[in-house]
Amino acid sequence: MAPRIQRGRLRLVEPVVRSPEGEVAATPVPVERTEIQAQEPVRSARRNREVYANLPDAQLVALGAEGDVRALELLYRRHAPFAINLATRIEGSPRDVEDIVHDAFLRAFERLRDLTDRSAFRGWLGAIVVHAVRSRMRRGKLLNLLGLGRASEPVDLDALTSPDASPHVRAQLAQIYALLGTLPADDRIAWTLRAIEGHELEAVANLTRCSLATVKRRIARAQRFLDEHFVDPASKDEPDSQGLPT
Repeated sequence: MAPRIQRGRLRLVEPVVRSPEGEVAATPVPVERTEIQAQEPVRSARRNREVYANLPDAQLVALGAEGDVRALELLYRRHAPFAINLATRIEGSPRDVEDIVHDAFLRAFERLRDLTDRSAFRGWLGAIVVHAVRSRMRRGKLLNLLGLGRASEPVDLDALTSPDASPHVRAQLAQIYALLGTLPADDRIAWTLRAIEGHELEAVANLTRCSLATVKRRIARAQRFLDEHFVDPASKDEPDSQGLPT
């Protein structure tokens, strides 16, 4: 009767070799099969990461809607810089921006099944971020009116400008954000998205979830206000709208 092989104890060994004198020759040290198998999960995980990294947003959204944590993580890593930059530009300061963005992602992930155009995740997330910033601005103004708000922080020019920006540009930007802070949140957001972020009017309408006509009115109101109150730091004599982002 053939010997029964015990499962789980299979070893990869060389056959026993006997010398002419009948002595058993030395055999190689056995290699456990499990040592080879232990490397497979690492290779498999690496392959899976590469596969996920190459997936378009539409497929990641589909997977994430089914609870795939890896797909959600990749969506976050792929779009968090955009969301943080968007919120910072509207706010004028990175204060509380990370909390705003984290909340926006949570809302987006909870509603992934509602996204009909799965390839439009970035713009959809941007609209959620804009709405969150708008709510925060309006809540802050209300608290200030009630005397319960905290002192507003100065504009963080380092977070808004490139390192090689001239002092003149930085002074212009500081004044613009100071003026924007006095505007209604809707006008401020629409103008910032158009003039500072450089979005097309249709994109601004999508991000603010309003009609194109409404966006144009908000931007026009904000621009008139800035034209009337902006003073070029270079002149310090007469109002000058030159140098404003367009």
